[in-house]
Amino acid sequence: ELMTGYTMLRNGGVGNGGQPWVLRWSSRIRLTWLSFTLFVILVFFPLIAHYYLTTIDDADDAGKRIFGPRTGNELCEVKHVQDLCRIRESVSEELLQLEAKRQELNSEITKLNLKIEACKKSIENAKQDLLQLKNVISQTEHSYKELMAQNQPKLSLPIRLLPDKDDATFPLPKSNRNCRLHNCFDYSRCPLTSGFPVYVYNSDDYPFGSSLDPLIKQAFEATVRTNVYVTENANIACVYIILVGEMQEPVMPKPTELEQQLHSLPYWRTDGHNHLIINLSRKSETQNFIYNISTGRAMIAQSTFYDAQYRPGFDIVVSPLVHAMSEPNFLEIPPQVPVKRKYLFSFQGEKIESLRSSLQEVRSFEEEIEGNAPADYDDRIITTLKAVQDSKLDFVLVEFTCKNQPKASLPTEWALCGERDDRLELLKLSTFALIITPGDTRLVISAGCTMRLFEALEVGAIPVVLGEQVQLPYNDVIRWNEAALIIPKPRITEVHFLLRSISDNDLLAMRRQGRFLWETYFSTSDNVFSTVLAIIRTRIQIPAAPIREEPAVEIPHRSGKAAGTDPNMADNGDLDLGPVETEPPYASPKYLRNFTLTAMDIYRNWNSAPGPFHLFPYTPFDPVLPSEAKFLGSGTGFRPIGGGAGGSGKEFQAALGGNVPREQFTVVMLTYEREEVLMNSLERLNGLPYLNKVVVVWNSPKLPSEDLLWPDIGVPIMVVRTEKNSLNNRFLPWDEIDTEAILSIDDDAHLRHDEIMFGFRVWREARDRIVGFPGRYHAWDIPHQSWLYNSNYSCELSMVLTGAAFFHKYYAYLYSYVMPQAIRDMVDEYINCEDIAMNFLVSHLTRKPPIKVTSRWTFRCPGCPQALSHDDSHFHERHKCINFFVKVYGYMPLLYTQFRVDSVLFKTRLPHDKTKCFKFI
Repeated sequence: ELMTGYTMLRNGGVGNGGQPWVLRWSSRIRLTWLSFTLFVILVFFPLIAHYYLTTIDDADDAGKRIFGPRTGNELCEVKHVQDLCRIRESVSEELLQLEAKRQELNSEITKLNLKIEACKKSIENAKQDLLQLKNVISQTEHSYKELMAQNQPKLSLPIRLLPDKDDATFPLPKSNRNCRLHNCFDYSRCPLTSGFPVYVYNSDDYPFGSSLDPLIKQAFEATVRTNVYVTENANIACVYIILVGEMQEPVMPKPTELEQQLHSLPYWRTDGHNHLIINLSRKSETQNFIYNISTGRAMIAQSTFYDAQYRPGFDIVVSPLVHAMSEPNFLEIPPQVPVKRKYLFSFQGEKIESLRSSLQEVRSFEEEIEGNAPADYDDRIITTLKAVQDSKLDFVLVEFTCKNQPKASLPTEWALCGERDDRLELLKLSTFALIITPGDTRLVISAGCTMRLFEALEVGAIPVVLGEQVQLPYNDVIRWNEAALIIPKPRITEVHFLLRSISDNDLLAMRRQGRFLWETYFSTSDNVFSTVLAIIRTRIQIPAAPIREEPAVEIPHRSGKAAGTDPNMADNGDLDLGPVETEPPYASPKYLRNFTLTAMDIYRNWNSAPGPFHLFPYTPFDPVLPSEAKFLGSGTGFRPIGGGAGGSGKEFQAALGGNVPREQFTVVMLTYEREEVLMNSLERLNGLPYLNKVVVVWNSPKLPSEDLLWPDIGVPIMVVRTEKNSLNNRFLPWDEIDTEAILSIDDDAHLRHDEIMFGFRVWREARDRIVGFPGRYHAWDIPHQSWLYNSNYSCELSMVLTGAAFFHKYYAYLYSYVMPQAIRDMVDEYINCEDIAMNFLVSHLTRKPPIKVTSRWTFRCPGCPQALSHDDSHFHERHKCINFFVKVYGYMPLLYTQFRVDSVLFKTRLPHDKTKCFKFI
C-alpha cells in the first residue's frame, strides 16, 4: 500500500486513475514527522545534558570538574579572562589613589582658607599700622615746622615804597660831575622785589625823534617791545630810558634845544635822576654832541666819552650798533682755527693832524731814553711798527695812510680806512688787530676805537689795545684781559716780543672768549640793550627776572593698568650698587640766595672762570638762568647748576656731587605714534629707584588713542602735547620738570634698572657733564677735508647720545633759548642731529668731554619697530650737521676721551668671608 502510494507520488500523483488526495496525505505525514522530531530534540536533549552534567559534578575528584562553579583565582587562570582581571585591578588601584588625592586637596584647601583669613587680618593690621605711621609723620613734620619757625625769623616780602612824584627830599650833589649811584640815583624807586621795571619814552613824541637814524630807532623799538623789564606804567618804573642818538647831521637839533627837550620830559623831575640817556652809534664818526648838554643826574650810555664827562660806575660805555636790523650770519664768520693766520698783526689808519710831523721828525729811542721824550707816543708807535714790518721776521701789515679818503674822526684819533668789508677781509687774515687809542688822553674812548674792537672780535682777530687809559665797553663787568691785550703805549717796543710769546692754547682761549663777548654783548641791538639794562640792574643789586619755562600742555590719559616687573630689569649683571634710596617723588630744593648776592659775588664766581665758560647771550652779571624763580615762601629766586644749598653759580663747577643728601631725576621720553613700544618702555620703569616723574613728549599732531590704558608705575606720568613735530622738543625746559637731573631716553631704549641707577650716581659727581651709555666720536676726513660722524666701536669717544643720557636742566634752557637758532633750524630740517647739538653745546661751555658709563654700546630694544636712525640717509645727514655746527661755533668744541666709568666692584671676585663695601648716597 505504501509502495503503491509512493509509486503514485512518483508518477505525479496519478495512479489508478491519478487521484490527487494521495499527494495531500503524503504532505501531512512529512510535516507531522518533522514537528515530532523537533519536539523531541528541543525537550529531551537539554534534560539529558543537564542530567549528565550534574552527574559529572558530583564526582569525588573536584579537580576533574569541568562545568561546576569555580573560585575567582581559578577563573583568572583562563587565558582570555586574565586581561580583564588586570584591567579591573588597575582601575581599582587608580580609584583608590584619586580618592586619597581628593582627601589631600580638601585638606590643603582648608589650610589655605585659614591662611587667607590670617592674611586678611594681617592686612587690616598693616593698614592700621600705616595709618598710625602717617599720623606720626604728619606730627613730626608739624613739629619740625614749629621748630624751624622758632629758630628762624619770619621772612615776607617787604612793603613796596613809592616815592613822591617830585622827590623834594632827595639831596642834591655839589656837581653833576661827581654823580655816583649813592648820590644821584633814587633807590626807593627800585625795591628788591620790584622786578626792575623800566619805562621807555617814545622818541616820536618829541621833536628830536625826527632827527634819529631810522635804522637805529627801528631796531631800538623792536628790542623794547620784547624786553621783559619794559613796563608801560611810568609811575612804578625804576629807570626811565630815552633814545637820543645816533642823529642825522643835517637835521640835528642844537644842543640848547635838545637840552630843553630833555628837561621837559614828563618824568624828568627837575634833575633827571633814574634816567638813562642812550646815544647809540652805527658809524665810526659819531660825534659826542651830549658833551655840551646838561644832563643833570641822568646816566649816559654811548660810545664816545671825554675824561671830564665820563663818571665811572655811573655812565656806561656801549658798543656800536653795527647790525641794527639784521642777525649775524655765522656762515660768513671765519673759523677760530687755525690759531695763527697769515699776518701776525695788522693795522690800517690815518691821523691827519700829526701824521706829517711823525714821518719827518723821527727821534731815536736812545734820545728818548736820555730824556728827550716825544710829545706824542704815536711817533714811536709808527717807527716801531714800520721797523717790525721791514725786518720781515713775521708777516705784518701796517699802513698809516689810507688809499682812499679816511673816515671822519675826532681830533688825534686814528681814522678808519676803506669800507667795512675790506677791513674785515684784512682782519680775517690777522692773528692780532692793533687798536691805537687817541693821542689826546682826555678822550677815554671813541666810536672809532669801539668800531675797531667790534670788527676785530667779529672775525676772531685778537685785539691789542695800545693805551691803558682807555675805557672799553662794559669795562666794569667784563674782564677784557681774557679776550684782549691792553698794553701801555710806552711798551710799544715790546709788543712784537709779547705777541710772539703767547702760546697757541692761550691764543685759542682768547679768541673763543672774544667770540663769546661779541656774540653776547655786541652782535645785535637786543644784546646791546639787554646788556645796558643788566649793568644797571646789577649795580643796584636787583636779581634778574626768571627765564621762562616751557608750559606743559597735558594730554588727558587714563591710567590704572598695573605695570608688571620685567625680570630682566631686576638683573644687575656685574653691577653691585649697594643700597638705594626708596622715597616718594622729591623735587630738587629751590635756590635761596637771590637777595644776598652782590655784583662782586656774581662777577667773581662766573667771570673769573678760566676760558670762555659762557658763550651765549647771557651776561656774566646774569650768571645763572633762573630756572625756578619763585618768591619767598617757596624758595626765592633761581636754581643754578650745583648741588649745594647755596652759592652764586660757582657750585656748577665745584658741586658737592654725590654727597647731596637727597636727589632724584626726571625721565623725559620723546615718542611719535608708537603706542605699544611706548607702553612697554614705561612699564620697564616700574619700581625704578630715584625716579621722580616721567614726562612723555608726544611729538605727533595725532593724539593717543582714547582707549589706551597707561601703566601705573608708582610715579606720575605727564603726557605733554607739542606745537609741532620737532626733535628740539626733547630739550625744552618743561615746567613740569622739578629736578635738576634729567634722563633723556628714547621710547625704544632698553636699559636695566641698575644701569640707570649707576648712571645717575655718576652724574651726581659730574653734574656739568653729559653722562650716558652709547658713545660716538667724530673724525677728520683728510681726503674731503671735513668732519665725519662715526658710530663704530672705538677706543675713544667724543659724544654720548642723548637717547639714553643724564644732563642738567640748565642745559635745556641754554639749548632752547640761548643756543644759536641756526642749529635748531637744521635739526628741524633734517629731523636729526639734536643729540649732536647738545654734545656740542655742553662741550663748548665746559671744555670737557662727556662721560660714558658701563660697556653698553647700543640701547635699542629687540624687536621694536625701526627708528629714524635706520634710514640710509641718517649718517649722511649727521656728517653735514657736524660740519655746519663747526661753522656756527667757529671751531670743533668736541673733545675726545678714552675711558669709561664702571662700578667700583665691576667684575671683582670677592671672597665670601669679606664684607662688600657699598657706596652710600
